[in-house]
Amino acid sequence: MESAIYNELIEKIPEENILVDEPMEKHTSFKIGGKADFLVTAKTIGQIKAILELVRRKNIKLTVIGNGTNILVKDGGIRGITLKLDFKNFLKEKKGDDIIYTVGASNPVALIANRALEDSAAGLEFACGIPGTIGGAIRMNAGAYGGEMKDIVFQTTYMDYDGDIYTINNEEHEFEYRDSIFKKVDAILLESKLMLKKGNKDEIKLKMQENMDARKSKQPIEMPSAGSTYKRGNGFLTAKLIDEAGLKGAQVGGAQVSTKHAGFIVNVGGATAKDVLELMNKIKTQLKEKFNVEIEEEIQIIGED
Repeated sequence: MESAIYNELIEKIPEENILVDEPMEKHTSFKIGGKADFLVTAKTIGQIKAILELVRRKNIKLTVIGNGTNILVKDGGIRGITLKLDFKNFLKEKKGDDIIYTVGASNPVALIANRALEDSAAGLEFACGIPGTIGGAIRMNAGAYGGEMKDIVFQTTYMDYDGDIYTINNEEHEFEYRDSIFKKVDAILLESKLMLKKGNKDEIKLKMQENMDARKSKQPIEMPSAGSTYKRGNGFLTAKLIDEAGLKGAQVGGAQVSTKHAGFIVNVGGATAKDVLELMNKIKTQLKEKFNVEIEEEIQIIGED
């Protein structure tokens, strides 16, 4: 079966874009994860459609990832085809004081934030230190320091798993806290339009520097992680409760609750997904026992045990 899938893939996708039995620890910021049967990078609409047609015809499991900054891949790896996009197109338009960026979903958020600085375009200052891609940031409505993607996304073009392409406006994204329509439907984000405003370059630069300084001083960005592990609770800060429960520094194997910020689980060396999941379960259980609260993870957990 695997050789048959591979033979069909190389008919449509350049061979160098197809990795077989690829360790996902190489492709996640957590540096954790078992092997993906096939990790395929698509660079064109035609390539995505070819992969989707193969998936439907052969009834193959499909997993879509960005650049792996908000995911935990289980130790058993990922079955079927793992699709990674390489859509980094960029276009700038000016309409009065509005500056509109049309950006491919694979563009790093931080790169676009720095481009906005160069263009004196205000609105992306909050995103200067956010890891990951534009597509991933829109999917989870990423935010920091008082800003969220919902504040600047004008429209998004995506492909459903039937290969049909749609464009939706801001309201149709159904943005909520760390949530959007793209967490509820099977879709591959292709590109988005971001609406920014003409601003003062020095002011934008200062705000970005303040945000980066705060991130460096408060978050364990020097350690492998998947970013903030948990969502903010309803009426409480999850990281604060983890700290109050005495769990800062708690460790299972190579997974540790960061001693710098209790809202992060970091890989201190050789951590497995099993380590992380056991630690997450320990945190969830103790917070329920001590504070009678339910917490929800912010990271996406994918793959097989």
